Amino acid sequence: MTAPLVILKPHSRDLGGFTVRRILPAQAARTVGPFIFFDHLGPTELAPGGIDVRPHPHIGLATVTFLFEGALMHRDSLGTVQKIVPGDMNWMTAGRGITHSERTPDEDRQGGMTMHGLQSWVALPHEQEECEPTFVHYPAASLPVSTVSGVTVRVLAGQFKGLVSPVATLSPTLYVAAEFDAGATLAVNADYAQRAVYLAQGTLTIDAQVLQAGEMAILPADSLVNLHSADGARAMLLGGAPLDGERFIWWNFVSSRRERIEAAKTAWRDGQFAAVPGESDFIPLPER
Repeated sequence: MTAPLVILKPHSRDLGGFTVRRILPAQAARTVGPFIFFDHLGPTELAPGGIDVRPHPHIGLATVTFLFEGALMHRDSLGTVQKIVPGDMNWMTAGRGITHSERTPDEDRQGGMTMHGLQSWVALPHEQEECEPTFVHYPAASLPVSTVSGVTVRVLAGQFKGLVSPVATLSPTLYVAAEFDAGATLAVNADYAQRAVYLAQGTLTIDAQVLQAGEMAILPADSLVNLHSADGARAMLLGGAPLDGERFIWWNFVSSRRERIEAAKTAWRDGQFAAVPGESDFIPLPER
């Protein structure tokens, strides 16, 4: 008999004007491969005016943004101004420190829109935690896509089903968007040490065990698993090599050293992070 899957259930977090479902970190699994944080936004209808996530800092991680619907304008302290639309991916490596904002693009503010997407954080290896910050935008057309037996997969990072993503990662990483037609099945090999599947929408069974929308299942190590959708589904596969040691998270900061997080808190409070050009507002350091 197949052992029960470890199922992670979401909890809601208000990010100031909109709510996300947060899956990682969880008590049962703080990380999956290098993924240390996983948020699901929407689908939600934005009122005219849209959303404004004011400038805020990061260290020791890479933020990964992927949209199903809607649009966001990314700006950062490197001078980047980049709109992201469905199928694209933004990969921002914070390293020693970066500041960025995410807002509804000006041209999309008047009419309102549906927003639906994911933001995850990938912890950096020890030797790269203080690397120079970078930002790379990957248009949808640059990310390999294939449809086999009713499942369309877009490989955002790593390798899957013979497709190789152009995304440069600092440790072995798997990130795949999968769209299931009704009745389709996808076999997932044990090519990565740690793997999970997140069900964003629809119905999915994993070797006959049911996964509900909004849940993440930790897949058993070293085993092929079959994902089947009776009615159609939108899911994400994620994973990779285990982290090379413990990581601490406080607000938007990730590090293997608590004292580094304390230094980042002081630096943000004292205005020592680089600013986003053209933006003077910011999110203050939380009190706790």
